[in-house]
Amino acid sequence: MSTSGIVYRPRRLRATPRVRRLVAEHRLHPADLVLPLFVKEGLDEPAPISSMPGQVQHTEATLRDAVAAAARAGLGGVMLFGIPAHRDATGSQAEAPDGILQRGIRAAREAVAAVEHATGRPGPVVMADICLDEFTDHGHCGVLADGPDGTPVVDNDATLERYAAMAVAQAKAGAEVVSPSGMMDGQVAVIRDALDEAGFEHVSILAYSAKYASPFYGPFREAVDSTLTGDRRTYQMDAANAREGLREADLDLAEGADMVMVKPAGSYLDVLRGVADRSDVPVAAYQVSGEYAMIEAAAANGWIDRRASVLESVLSIRRAGADVILTYWALEIAGWLTGGLEGRP
Repeated sequence: MSTSGIVYRPRRLRATPRVRRLVAEHRLHPADLVLPLFVKEGLDEPAPISSMPGQVQHTEATLRDAVAAAARAGLGGVMLFGIPAHRDATGSQAEAPDGILQRGIRAAREAVAAVEHATGRPGPVVMADICLDEFTDHGHCGVLADGPDGTPVVDNDATLERYAAMAVAQAKAGAEVVSPSGMMDGQVAVIRDALDEAGFEHVSILAYSAKYASPFYGPFREAVDSTLTGDRRTYQMDAANAREGLREADLDLAEGADMVMVKPAGSYLDVLRGVADRSDVPVAAYQVSGEYAMIEAAAANGWIDRRASVLESVLSIRRAGADVILTYWALEIAGWLTGGLEGRP
């Protein structure tokens, strides 16, 4: 025993960057990251999203460029959201063969193929969001019907029919993963049946399993030009409930989800850990627009170190159990990981 009486000195394993890298329990890698991207119909040039500095609504041409950049950076995937020029009560453009989201999917697949051909390395998986909020004139995630008191409510089962059609349209356009995010009961089973019946057994489903009604989605609503009034608390989850999030994940697993997701990530790391502990499929988490905006705003004011805060926030999601992380910083983080020690394998 030393004269100081200290038997254990954990600080020895924190002494240098080399030692810290050697004993790191969790690491980030570009292939773990998915970059969300927005493509808007009718744009001549990218439109900046004011509440998400550095993010834009893409034209079809710049979407192709962004996907190519993601491929060159070694990202694991891209998640596409479409913003149509025309919206209606049922979100009919969501399944249109030549709708903006389907055109975006085709452009993304072409960009990935070009980079793969040039580099000989696998590119990002092309994923697409299944939800009607971007496509409806009322901004809700499904078809509306009159509730018991005459107030409009989202009709769960009618919405499932729309999700099924949307999934098949995305698969035909080339989506490799479809991602139902509307929190409708039974959505995974209905989509799986529709894809299989249409001959798309190979297309995977990433289910937004525990998606909470959250104020942290605020900037996203600007990003997709949302027309929503009110909220989505009758179908998205209550922030007070953790066990319910685990139950939702269990239901999606039973219905055949290939991956499950928790959203938002940062405020629900406990739910993420619980889902990861019980899931036998990969688990994803979405670091949402509000999480992005808060760090960007604080860094812009000089209150925090931007790079260190970004990396710590994403590493915490990894540590809580996420195999796949959706983050708007994916491309920038990939550059940091390949150029420095932080998070490197």
